[in-house]
Amino acid sequence: MEAGKAKMVHLEFQDLLPIMARKLGGDGLINELCKGYRILMDGDKGVITLDSLKKNSVLLGLQDFSEEELKNMIREGDMDGDGALDQIEFCILMFRLSPDLFDVAQELLHKAPEKHK
Repeated sequence: MEAGKAKMVHLEFQDLLPIMARKLGGDGLINELCKGYRILMDGDKGVITLDSLKKNSVLLGLQDFSEEELKNMIREGDMDGDGALDQIEFCILMFRLSPDLFDVAQELLHKAPEKHK
C-alpha cells in the first residue's frame, strides 16, 4: 500500500511541474522551485530535514502524507547520504519526479530563438 501512495506523489509532480514550466518558462520554474525549497527548509540548518518537511508540509498541500512517506521523499532525493535535502538535491528530485518535464524543456528551447527575432 505504501508503494501505491508513493506513486501518487509522482503523479502529482508529473502533472504540476510541466504546467508550471509552460506557464512560467525555465527561469520562472527555477525561481518557484527555489521558493518551495525555502518554504520547506529548516531555517537554522539551511536544508530540508524530516522535521522541517513535517512542520511545513501543510504549506504545500502535503499534510496528508504519513511520516514514512515524508521519510521516503527525503531518502529518494538525498544523494550525499546526510539525511537531508540541500537545494540542488531538492531541485533534482523535483525534476526526477516529473519525467514529462523534459518534453516541456525541449518546447521552451525551440521557442527561445523565436523570442530574439
